[in-house]
Amino acid sequence: MPPDLRDRLLAVQEKAGFIPNVFLTLAHRPDEFRAFFAYHDALMERPGNLTKAEREMIVVATNYRKADITAHQKAMLDFALKVSEQAHRVDDADFATLAGHGFSDDDVWDIAAISAFFGLSNRMANVTSMRPNTEFYAMGR
Repeated sequence: MPPDLRDRLLAVQEKAGFIPNVFLTLAHRPDEFRAFFAYHDALMERPGNLTKAEREMIVVATNYRKADITAHQKAMLDFALKVSEQAHRVDDADFATLAGHGFSDDDVWDIAAISAFFGLSNRMANVTSMRPNTEFYAMGR
């Protein structure tokens, strides 16, 4: 394994206490691994109006309709899920709904990009029959 990939994986392990299987799977192709993490960092660490918690909510948006979240966050997750499952149905009404909840055009881009990016990750995990780490279950993810 190239040293930069190993260093990245070890840094994740130090922070999280384990290395997610999806990262190990992606490390199979080092150039794609690097591109994946460059885009991940650009989406998840960029300054903007979405909080770190909201970005993480988009990543793990499951059964949020029963969660104790704000109308603002529900609108965000409704849109993220639509992007993930039915992007071809996104229309002006979706953008108007988000604007009505105070989201800027940049915020909408961030929501869509995060949803699409993690959709790629989930699809590759499905194609490779990759199993999530047991640690994720303890984290409620």
